[in-house]
Amino acid sequence: MSTFDPSLSNNDLSPTGRSQRTWGTYNYIALWFSMSMEITTYQLASSLIAKGMDWKQALATVLLGNLIVLVPMLLNAHAGTKYGIPFPVFIRAPFGVRGANVPAILRAIVACGWFGIQSWIGGTAIHSMLSVIWPAAENMDSVRWACFLSFWLLNMVIVWRGVESIRHLQAFGAPFMFVMAAALLIWVRIKAGSFGSMLSTPSQFHSTREFLTVFFPSLTAMVGYWATLALNIPDFTRYSKSQNAQAVGQAFGLPVAMTLYTFVGISVTSASAVLFGRPIWNPIELIGAFHQPVVAFIALIAILIATLNVNIGANVVSPSNDFSNLYPRLISFRTGGLITGFLGLAMCPWKLLASPDSYIFGWLIGYSGLLGPVAGIMVCDYFLIRGTELDVNSLFHREGCYYYLKGWNPRAIVALVAGVGFALLGLWIPQIHFLYDYAWFVGFFIAGAVYLFLMKVAAPAPVSAEALSPAGGE
Repeated sequence: MSTFDPSLSNNDLSPTGRSQRTWGTYNYIALWFSMSMEITTYQLASSLIAKGMDWKQALATVLLGNLIVLVPMLLNAHAGTKYGIPFPVFIRAPFGVRGANVPAILRAIVACGWFGIQSWIGGTAIHSMLSVIWPAAENMDSVRWACFLSFWLLNMVIVWRGVESIRHLQAFGAPFMFVMAAALLIWVRIKAGSFGSMLSTPSQFHSTREFLTVFFPSLTAMVGYWATLALNIPDFTRYSKSQNAQAVGQAFGLPVAMTLYTFVGISVTSASAVLFGRPIWNPIELIGAFHQPVVAFIALIAILIATLNVNIGANVVSPSNDFSNLYPRLISFRTGGLITGFLGLAMCPWKLLASPDSYIFGWLIGYSGLLGPVAGIMVCDYFLIRGTELDVNSLFHREGCYYYLKGWNPRAIVALVAGVGFALLGLWIPQIHFLYDYAWFVGFFIAGAVYLFLMKVAAPAPVSAEALSPAGGE
């Protein structure tokens, strides 16, 4: 670190060394299982049932979306493992050492929104647990808000302890949540009488056109769900023992975990339509509908652990690094985590979870149009422009090959604006609303193509022959 510009580096942003490469294949499988097995994943699947899909249509939509997003996930993970660098440093290669703050803050703001959503869910679970013991608390808003703030504070304590606490939390949480998800599925199956009854809710679509009208934006939402991690996955793979460890762990963990847990959400929501006459997409509400205190208490504890797992792993690591990248000398990982927490409160998460429409067609698709273009530029730059070769020293110096024009690469900014513009234009112009339905895909390919064209027309400074690869990456 001593050879790096202190205005562009600190202990949290510097490349990881061999002693820090402690994550193996199991850690990445555990990471994805623990991040997948939580309430927003459940609601992702259950909302498809609420929008009219049958269980086969919903499961296929989720699986396809996750296989698609796995591709940019693995591509962007490569640089983190090879060079030991986090996302906000990796993004300096295409955007410049100062311009990188633009995509980094876009990613951070989205993560803050997710942090707020997960904190609200955790607080709601605590409130529901209290209501089991103290029924009068159910209608007390002051208690609900106290639960929300208490859970938020618990997250902040874990952030203060650092990234290694996340690895231990994931290792414990993954097997526990797998058991609890299976228990929930079996319990509802007993209530419904059979799996046939649970999955008997038919598709509400009367034609292929009606189905596709919901399917395509839903597929975009499935990709958008992990569009955040598709960018900042280097924040985790920089700790990998090898490329094989992270690639195998992710290729198995993401699709398998998401498919298994969404099947739970789909099955249980379908069963709720049979048992209560309507699909209940919120599992906390569903658990309360059975009026069984002991079962509810155990289930809500599981929800609490799951929410804590994913909130720390998915919604704190990246924005903490991103905010740290703004001013490395003053903002550490811990300070960045605190900033994330306070911004999460300010984004009113209770409004983002108000309904399936606001969750899928508003929140998920909307931000996918912001992050898809960033992913397209990253993949294009690292593989098509640089052939996976980076000059790590230049990533931490103002006079290096990634300084471009006073620290900014105008071509990357133009490509980003073009990608975001095309992706979100349909939100305001009804005639081209289909562009918004495919927001992530439109943004990814438009931004990538524009960036490739501009960089080929006006080539960047050559990559140094002394590209540095810390031990343990390959």
